[in-house]
Amino acid sequence: MTTLKTITGRQLKVTSNQSLRHFTIKTEIAKFRTLPMSQEEFDSNENNTGNDWQQFLNSCSGEYYTI
Repeated sequence: MTTLKTITGRQLKVTSNQSLRHFTIKTEIAKFRTLPMSQEEFDSNENNTGNDWQQFLNSCSGEYYTI
């Protein structure tokens, strides 16, 4: 689990699942899971910053779900 901060100070905890190629993103109020990704997409997202994940949550609503 990696703890990341956004530019606004919001704290996100991100865990990757290598075998299923998805990420779990925990915020202060909810927990989200990405849909399974291609290996290339998964590798690219492993280096995301807190701001990258915040942008993902704000703009890619069809690519994750609440757990």
